[in-house]
Amino acid sequence: MAQIINAARRKVKGRGGNYEDLDGHTDPAPQSPPDSLRSESTPHSIYGGDDSNDLLGQEIEMTSVSVVPDDTFTVTQAVNAFGFGKFQVQLSLFTGLCWMADSMEMTILSILSPALHCEWHITRYQQALTTTIVFLGMMLSSTFWGNVSDRYGRKKALTMCAALLFYYGLLSAFAPNFLWILFLRGLVGFAIGCVPQSVTLYAEFLPTKQRAKCVVLLDCFWALGACFEVLLALLVMPTMGWQWLLALSTTPLLAFACICPWLPESARYHVASGQPDKALETLQKVAKDNGKPMLLGRLVVDDASIGRRGQLRDLLGPELRRTSLLLWFIWMACAFCYYGVVLMTTELFEASANRCSEDGSLSSQLKPIETCSADCKELTTTDYIDLLWTTLAEFPGIFATIFVIERFGRKRTMAVQFVIFAICIYFLLICSTERSFLTAMLFVARGIIAGVFQAAYVYTPEVYPTPLRAVGVGSCSAMARLGAMVTPYVAQVLLNSSLLLAMTVYGLAALLAAVACFMLPIETKGKELKESVSGPQLHRPQTSQPTANTATS
Repeated sequence: MAQIINAARRKVKGRGGNYEDLDGHTDPAPQSPPDSLRSESTPHSIYGGDDSNDLLGQEIEMTSVSVVPDDTFTVTQAVNAFGFGKFQVQLSLFTGLCWMADSMEMTILSILSPALHCEWHITRYQQALTTTIVFLGMMLSSTFWGNVSDRYGRKKALTMCAALLFYYGLLSAFAPNFLWILFLRGLVGFAIGCVPQSVTLYAEFLPTKQRAKCVVLLDCFWALGACFEVLLALLVMPTMGWQWLLALSTTPLLAFACICPWLPESARYHVASGQPDKALETLQKVAKDNGKPMLLGRLVVDDASIGRRGQLRDLLGPELRRTSLLLWFIWMACAFCYYGVVLMTTELFEASANRCSEDGSLSSQLKPIETCSADCKELTTTDYIDLLWTTLAEFPGIFATIFVIERFGRKRTMAVQFVIFAICIYFLLICSTERSFLTAMLFVARGIIAGVFQAAYVYTPEVYPTPLRAVGVGSCSAMARLGAMVTPYVAQVLLNSSLLLAMTVYGLAALLAAVACFMLPIETKGKELKESVSGPQLHRPQTSQPTANTATS
């Protein structure tokens, strides 16, 4: 009898997928007994040849493990049980570095255009084109990267993105003429289109209670990258020129490309793609890094998501159509306003002396649209310092969003912030000779719109189920790039001919987006990430998938 007990104990303690009955039979997983043998006192016992073996098996189970084998858990339950620990801190740093690199590539757009205007004699429309081409590449690639991420995994997509972004960013520094800079910056934009997938990966490892705060805090790295780019431009531009600025700005990209092999793959992706064993390995690593015991029992794989691949048409299904259409407009308006503030900052600083006419009224035209190189005005040290101040505004915007997003919900937070942004934009129409007033209004406007962007990044991964999460974020990112493609012609061209008309466009876009936020049908505050979507089935690729829907731990 002692040998039988020891053999059974070894089998129960092992973490393999087989459980051995006390009569010597081996079964791949614990089987439910017939109804006639099940009792309330022994609902999970191991069933052997007689009642004494049943009782002995139950005793061994209770003394050997803390959770009985028939217990099940999901990825969401495991992530919540492990909490926020060392694993999430490391992932925060990795993802933050990716966002820092992205921010530097975006911030450089407002600095590069004036430099090219003076050196290559390009027009205002060509300046706007250097910005638009980047966002065009991002828009065309966002859905592509979303599909790659859903099909091959978040890690592989981000690794490829980092390598391409570093390569094309560095090549941009050696562009011999305007056409080459357009081509290479367009390829940079194509690679940047994958960066939002890092938020998808990050959010899928965050416990429900900490998810919103952590995703919003991720914007600290974006703000840090923007500040670092302005400081780098302050040091490099006066002496070494824009070529060196482009080259040195790729440093964080190189660092992120080097750490990509250590990025974890999403356990939710493994589950959704029919690889529960790999999902278990990832969850075991999370438990080990966080110093928490691994959940015993079986990892349940939702049949509704096995082997399913999200496609763009799935976002327009009956359940998600309204949410998707509203989110696309919100993201487009958010990017239109955010990058509008970034680009108009340097334009307003350059023409700050021309904002008011001699009679004290607002000037109808800041600068002529077509100017020659002799009329160009390079950014001064004062301009860079003021640009740094407006960039620093993103930090209070982040912390204000953290404070309100869990108290008032995602929808209400985005709507109110859009309204405040519109008010700040209309304050720019006040004619004031004080440069501090201009800096203060731009400071508040940028901080608020940065908070809206992060609230959107919190809400979007939460509202889409796992099979559609990456393609959902990717499609929203694509619509954001559409808004960003249009904004240079407002912030860099229309602004110089009519400040009133340009500010009216931005204010109206923000107010319409606020209405769209209130119309969103789902509030995700305090809710867990969805694993599947109801309604019509998603596209199922014709590949072999594991037939079992559980993995035994």
